Amino acid sequence: MSLSLFFRPVDPTVYEWVSQQNTVFKAIDVFTSDFPNYAEADIALVGLCEHRGSEFDEGVERAADAIRQAFYRLKKGSGAYKIADLGNLVNGHSLEETYGRLREVCETLINYRTLPVIIGGSHDLDYGQYQAYETMEKLISVLCVDAFIDIDRTLVSENTLKPNQHHLHQILMHDPNYLLNYSHLGYQSYLVDAEVPALLDKFYFDSYRLGLVNQGIATMEPIIRSADMLSIDISAIKSADAPGHHRAQPFGLTGQEACQLCWYAGHSERLTSAGFYEYNPDFDDERQTTAAVIAVMIWYLIEGYYHRTYEENFESNDFTKYLVPMSSSPEQITFYKAKKSEKWWMEVPTPVKERKSIVACDPADYEMATKGEIPDRWIQTQAKYS
Repeated sequence: MSLSLFFRPVDPTVYEWVSQQNTVFKAIDVFTSDFPNYAEADIALVGLCEHRGSEFDEGVERAADAIRQAFYRLKKGSGAYKIADLGNLVNGHSLEETYGRLREVCETLINYRTLPVIIGGSHDLDYGQYQAYETMEKLISVLCVDAFIDIDRTLVSENTLKPNQHHLHQILMHDPNYLLNYSHLGYQSYLVDAEVPALLDKFYFDSYRLGLVNQGIATMEPIIRSADMLSIDISAIKSADAPGHHRAQPFGLTGQEACQLCWYAGHSERLTSAGFYEYNPDFDDERQTTAAVIAVMIWYLIEGYYHRTYEENFESNDFTKYLVPMSSSPEQITFYKAKKSEKWWMEVPTPVKERKSIVACDPADYEMATKGEIPDRWIQTQAKYS
């Protein structure tokens, strides 16, 4: 079945004013009359107009086109663009049907090795994004960037919470379970119940409060590099840079930090889907600042993608291999350092002796091992497999 049945074309008012030849719009294949060839594309934009999972209706459903207007006018970046804009996904008769449609779209694109980039809609739609991996017979890692940790189930039975406020619970409890790791960046402690990060820690999942992320987004690079799926709630960006969210906060990532994060994500060959959720034009300023910030974030994600080095052949001469002896179990820890990018990876044993897990790490993990200490990242990774 063609995916075209799920989509409606981009409205001409979004792009008819773009005339310059060196813009993004002129460099990509947009669904205007003919549906793009997504099977041959590197990246495919998927617009969402679904709002039933949010407290606010009309604004959320206009988000995708508002982001497009800002994105289309940017200058084309480096690389030979093979990018399709599939238009806006038609909502299902129910919210659950929309999840199912997004799942099928993302699953199809990923199977064609096309990176779906989802724009618009409420954050609970990342459940459909996550479901796309169900039939792929592998464990995946999810990275969520959000000022909140949407896992509260206490008021669901009373119907006082919308799905975008507890969608993480759906992902964590999904059956079958194919979630190897969940990482949460940028949560703000005064917005999150204290027991929630502790709950994630019990599952050996990672959560990093805003203060740690603000110390240097580069220190988060190994976590970002490990993700198969990226889900960003615009609430993670401070309101001065992104006011277009109904729960915009005075503190958060800067727009520049968010763009750097997106470049790291796009550059990772592991990343196979990305979503930008919860933008609401009704809360944006008159200059549509939030739409402009999201557009540049997508631009940097694409720029990172077209700078991928595909360097994870650890047995090649592109890597230096380090064997660090330990005084107790394990007897040694193996590290790999890419000669060109100087990125680090670490080998962790799994219950299947013939299979090893090689996880992204940083120089601090290697330095800790040389001092005879087992890195926390090694311990957490082995615990997940156990």
